Amino acid sequence: MSSGIAVLLGNEAIARGAIEAGVAVATAYPGTPSTEIVESLAEVANELGIYVEWSVNEKVAFEVAYAAAIAGARSLVAMKHVGLNVAADPLMSSAYTGVEESFVIVSADDPSMWSSQNEQDNRIYGLHAYIPVIEPTTVFEVKEITRWAFEFSSKMKHPIILRTTTRISHTRVPIELGPIAKPVRRGKFEKNPDRYVLVPANARRLRLEMLERWRRIEEELAECPFNAIEGEGKELVIASGISYSYVDEALRILGVKDRVKVLKLASPVPLPRRLIEKAINGVERILVVEELEPVVEMQLRSMLSEMGIWIEVRGKDLVGIPYEMTLDRALKALSKFLGVDYVPLQPAAEREPDFVFPRPPQLCPGCPYRPLFYVLRKIANEYKAKRGVEPIFTGDIGCYTLGLNPPFRVQDTCVCMGASIGFANGFTHVVSDRIVIAIIGDSTFYHTGIPPLLNAVYNNAPFLTIVLDNHVTAMTGHQPHPGSGYRATGEPAKSIRVEDIAKALGVERIEVVDPFRVKDTEKIVKDLIEYVEREKKPALLVSRRSCALIAVRRALRSGRKVVRFVVDESLCRGCGICYTQFACPAIRPRSTEDRRAIIDPELCTGCTVCASICPFGAIKPSEPIDIDEWLSFWG
Repeated sequence: MSSGIAVLLGNEAIARGAIEAGVAVATAYPGTPSTEIVESLAEVANELGIYVEWSVNEKVAFEVAYAAAIAGARSLVAMKHVGLNVAADPLMSSAYTGVEESFVIVSADDPSMWSSQNEQDNRIYGLHAYIPVIEPTTVFEVKEITRWAFEFSSKMKHPIILRTTTRISHTRVPIELGPIAKPVRRGKFEKNPDRYVLVPANARRLRLEMLERWRRIEEELAECPFNAIEGEGKELVIASGISYSYVDEALRILGVKDRVKVLKLASPVPLPRRLIEKAINGVERILVVEELEPVVEMQLRSMLSEMGIWIEVRGKDLVGIPYEMTLDRALKALSKFLGVDYVPLQPAAEREPDFVFPRPPQLCPGCPYRPLFYVLRKIANEYKAKRGVEPIFTGDIGCYTLGLNPPFRVQDTCVCMGASIGFANGFTHVVSDRIVIAIIGDSTFYHTGIPPLLNAVYNNAPFLTIVLDNHVTAMTGHQPHPGSGYRATGEPAKSIRVEDIAKALGVERIEVVDPFRVKDTEKIVKDLIEYVEREKKPALLVSRRSCALIAVRRALRSGRKVVRFVVDESLCRGCGICYTQFACPAIRPRSTEDRRAIIDPELCTGCTVCASICPFGAIKPSEPIDIDEWLSFWG
């Protein structure tokens, strides 16, 4: 839409703001809660003339957008908070060189770790890298603050971090759409080695220039239109980012909004001194309400000390550090700070009806990871029976991390992208009583799995790497990667095979299996384990099958019927292998007394695996099919 009002996800509003600002280049590696930003831009990229790509990792994505901004094209790079760790090297340097046009770095943080391994606060990166950070205080201002970020970055010729959180990224609100700007896609690079070649002599001079820009950035941020001082009173509440929305509601509930001064803060880094001086005028006490780390609080305390001003400052002692802000947390902190009584909100868990059952995350019916994990668990049990110990399974980031759960238990570590192979390198050199098996997804392998595999070949680390290749970046919503055969905007691309990369790296033993062929997979995995232990060399297995969601969607779109599987009651003996050891969520016992299996036709995807593992031949297709032909179509 070119005008009017649309109900947009927070991430979609960021994309829209970028479009209205004239973004010309947008890059990312998918990661929740940031993914929808570049997904939205990819949908309209060809129509609007924007270059959009899913990069192989965040560092590459950052460098592509960074270079485009140096060459005069308005650019955006998006990633989840831990992705900025991957891009930290060029991030730190980008503040030294500056840019010629807008360079907006979207960091989608994840307080409470709804889909992440940690809840780091990336406002700290802004302090560390001398890059200003802005964050919306309400979902309704997301689009406009994004547009403003582009203008501010362009004006200062400096990168800027737009920090969002899960609660901002994944909330839908009506947004008024503005005019679409025509992107300037083709830039011009002016050679300037003194600026862009960061050898020590240049870097020392550029650091001084950066610090001067930083001083001017702080001055300019005092006029940021998304900051505001509201109300009057002897008590000041500084509410940063989304915490402002909770503070505003909490003050209304407590009935004290008319007696408290509030600084609505959208520019937490650097904290603008002139704005603080204005806000603290006539104030006797201050409460800082912010999510996660005391980034604003620490700057405020330092600033007040430099000014020689003593005002009581409260913050994390009342608000707390871990997890995302909630209305109840804001109410508790404000009531203690202001000395106001209130009745605590009833926890949501206590309001849930009795019929709501806990549902832990699990692999989808038909997921190609399940039969492989079934095989690995069977082999691990046999290995332990012979050796007294199980293999070490080093895991990684993806849907397959769910392999840590019973009955499979084939993820012993999971730290960060690519660490499955990195950890396997380390374990192999110090653990001698068992084999190490690294499990990594295809997208993660392209992201950061290649260097540690090369390291294994170079340093002769004998372990088995299993790459789970389902052709897409599945966990974040089926974005393409270098093995998918198409790009972000749908154009065809060269499909780069995992096994070809491994061969080029020097891995001598490589096998490719179809995990739905359970017996073949089991034999090959055992052969590879024997090879690694005998030859003391690394080996690699590619387990290749389409994501079940894609396979079923492909079948339905082609008009093909998905044939479900059923259980022959007369043959089933109630052994439970299909619903206990294989653990398909579409299969369950008939009742507490009758342990024979039954398959839910609403959940069954027709993957055929349960039929191949049933020891009594009790599971069959509901109608005659050529299983080999069906599996070939599945992909």
